[in-house]
Amino acid sequence: MNRYTFLGLLGTAATTPLRRALAVLSPNLRLMQPEQFLFHDDGQIPNSRFPVLLYRNAFPARDMEGAAWLEKRFAANNWTNSWRNGVYAYHHYHSTSHEVLGVYAGTALLQLGGEQGQQVRVQAGDILVLPAGVGHKNLGSEQLGIVGAYPEGRHWDVNRGLPGERPQADQNIAALPIPTTDPLLGSTQGLPTLWKK
Repeated sequence: MNRYTFLGLLGTAATTPLRRALAVLSPNLRLMQPEQFLFHDDGQIPNSRFPVLLYRNAFPARDMEGAAWLEKRFAANNWTNSWRNGVYAYHHYHSTSHEVLGVYAGTALLQLGGEQGQQVRVQAGDILVLPAGVGHKNLGSEQLGIVGAYPEGRHWDVNRGLPGERPQADQNIAALPIPTTDPLLGSTQGLPTLWKK
């Protein structure tokens, strides 16, 4: 291999992580398409008419640097009232707010949509947007670190699909507006477009 070919390959290898980082920091450079999961009311967990959005490998930072990056990114897109922790090990949902979960460390197997829903594995770098009403449960995790946040800093409740939660939970969910921004991509891509279809 001649020197020019080698330098060209080296330059391509060196710029690939930079391109990925720029795509996250400037979403207009690349349209990120999330995986979508739709779950219907199962009688206990109301779920939602809106799909769960899962952005895979959406950001490169990890651990405390990743947590700080997520908090800053979410806040810049008006998703605040953030926390750092994990996901409860029981089925639950929120009726007073939508929620974003950014995974900054470890891995987890989540059950989405209640007992009849779907298992989804997430790992550091993934961002999950949960519409109000969608059940979620941690089935098992390793060194999991998550930043959670809410559109416009809304306060959240915890419902477990127990008798007596509905119809109030259903009324709460129906009254929520669609967020004007995606917690990762901002106002012109992702959630605002996908949830209004």
